[in-house]
Amino acid sequence: MGGTFSVIYSALHPGKIKNLITTVTPTNFDIETGLLNLWIPTVPIDMIVDTFGNVPGDMLNFCFLLLNPARLMIDKYVAFFEHLEDKQFVENFLRMEKWIFDSPDVPGETFREFVKNCFQENQLIQNKMVVGGKRVDLKKLTMPLLNIYGKFDHLVPPEASNQLTGKVGSKDTEDVCLNTGHIGIYVSVKYQQDFVPKVSNWLMARDKPDKLPAKRASARTVKPKPAKQKTTAKVATD
Repeated sequence: MGGTFSVIYSALHPGKIKNLITTVTPTNFDIETGLLNLWIPTVPIDMIVDTFGNVPGDMLNFCFLLLNPARLMIDKYVAFFEHLEDKQFVENFLRMEKWIFDSPDVPGETFREFVKNCFQENQLIQNKMVVGGKRVDLKKLTMPLLNIYGKFDHLVPPEASNQLTGKVGSKDTEDVCLNTGHIGIYVSVKYQQDFVPKVSNWLMARDKPDKLPAKRASARTVKPKPAKQKTTAKVATD
């Protein structure tokens, strides 16, 4: 949701965003790849929100686990016990578990609108979404855009991400598809060697300081008058 919200905000307030980087961000929801995109259109979202109010983070986590139960609920814990003597592996595993399951509840009305407008009606990519009375027009994304997604992402398949650059108004766009999954982009040592340098170099090339206004620039070129030189008296020692 975070990446999608960033796209929406940037389209509504393009003057506030200098560069936009999206990572594993869904913007096209009318796809038949991945269980998530097949399940959500049929979810009784009104009943869920009306029952719970805020949608429980634990419930959402359980739903995500069900998307790939063999790997997420069995295989990874088998691997954990196989590496119990590897301190670094165990520490990294526990950090990831804490991060994954540290999920706050999602505000009910936000979740309702997100599911209906995006997953069920696919409004965003069609420039039909309205937020706060304003239409979200992707053509207003005129800032440089770097769009990164994973080839084997089971939550946000490539088809959900790779349409964005063709819909925006920016002439400075780039798609980067990495041969990894949803979380692997962030935590895999192999892909950190590609991901982090790519983001850093891309930003450095575009994040040059703006030129100073003419008056300020000229003021900076005025050199202070040199101070009067002081004479040094030498004392004879012989």
